[in-house]
Amino acid sequence: MRVILLTDVDRLGRAGQEVEVAAGYARNFLLPQRWAAVATAGNLRALQGLQSQARKREGRLRQQAEELARKIAGVRCTIARRAGELDKLYGSVTNQDIAEALGAQGIVVDRRRIVLAEPIKVLGDSTVPVRLHPEVSAELQVSVVRAA
Repeated sequence: MRVILLTDVDRLGRAGQEVEVAAGYARNFLLPQRWAAVATAGNLRALQGLQSQARKREGRLRQQAEELARKIAGVRCTIARRAGELDKLYGSVTNQDIAEALGAQGIVVDRRRIVLAEPIKVLGDSTVPVRLHPEVSAELQVSVVRAA
């Protein structure tokens, strides 16, 4: 059965694609969940209109992400934390802490966009990647200093 995916489905395809699936899978899962629609001539025409709107929206989102990446590239984020004698922090600096520090500087970034492999646990400078868009990322300079 040919269906048009309305949302991204793992191991099947992305939204807007026309795919061939088993009739039972479409009838019992994809269609009731409203994740797909039957590939009729009318639905294909409607899909083309939706795809053009999605391309415009995607271009606008990418442009906004690039502007935000330029702002982030020019910012240095300083976070003060208590630390022991060997420059080890008593706690850690997480993506939430970095998002709050950026917010204090007037740059609003969702904490889930800040990619930390693991929390920062030592004093010093770090470079933290920020994924703003699937195709746009920025490098943020974070300095962790000893609190007074």
